[in-house]
Amino acid sequence: MLTGADGFTGRHFVNGATAAGHTVIAIKSDLKDRDGLKQEILEAAPDAVVHLAAISFVGHADTSAFYDVNVIGTLNLLDGLAALPRIPQKILLASSANVYGNCEQSPIAEEQAPAPVNHYAMSKLAMEYMARNYLDRLPLFFVRPFNYTGLGQAESFLIPKLVAHFARRAAVVELGNLDVEREFNDVRFVCDAYLKLLDKGVSGEVYNVCSGKPVTLKSVIELLRKISGHELEVRVNPAFVRANEVHRLCGVSTKLEKCIGALSHPSLEETLRWMLKNPI
Repeated sequence: MLTGADGFTGRHFVNGATAAGHTVIAIKSDLKDRDGLKQEILEAAPDAVVHLAAISFVGHADTSAFYDVNVIGTLNLLDGLAALPRIPQKILLASSANVYGNCEQSPIAEEQAPAPVNHYAMSKLAMEYMARNYLDRLPLFFVRPFNYTGLGQAESFLIPKLVAHFARRAAVVELGNLDVEREFNDVRFVCDAYLKLLDKGVSGEVYNVCSGKPVTLKSVIELLRKISGHELEVRVNPAFVRANEVHRLCGVSTKLEKCIGALSHPSLEETLRWMLKNPI
């Protein structure tokens, strides 16, 4: 059973799970519709659950929506699952590496104390703490994916915005903070990790979903210039600069790989070429 099936990650997860032989039941109810969600969960009677539905854009205008959906919506989901006559074997709850905030320590392991610096990250950490109240009834665990991208991600996110500008050979792109360093992993890698964790993930545990291979934003822009053969002027728009920007976000993948084994990582160049060939 999957929440967020119509979202960016959800669509790729459906493809990967179906290819692996699983039947995916997509939840249609609004997470805030407690009764409708509970009925749909009862009818689904899932063997396993992947919870991806969330407000995930850090710059989302409605601050309260982060908590209404990411925390209370997850609470409604877990209440529905706890009421099932047969409890699912595994429940994956998607959190975010944003919960770590600005860390002096990098790369970041799961033991790093969270220090969220925006409402999105705070809502995800609150979701984790809230969900732990169900560990005596539900076999749930958490994933904290580091930045990832791929075909179909909205242009409100950084990499799709850049790809779209290069694809249409725009003259100028306006960005916020340029001095940031991130992992920009491939969504297919992330979905593969989620599938394997459904088999081997341990209840109550937290797993960084990461490659441990950060790149600078400037190097991403140079790579897109090389692939596309197009020169693009980059301007900093103060309106896009976030006061609490997380400057470097890179994870330690040791725990993930110990659990599910090593995963193949499409290179950033492969991911960008995939996106450039299929512009939205």
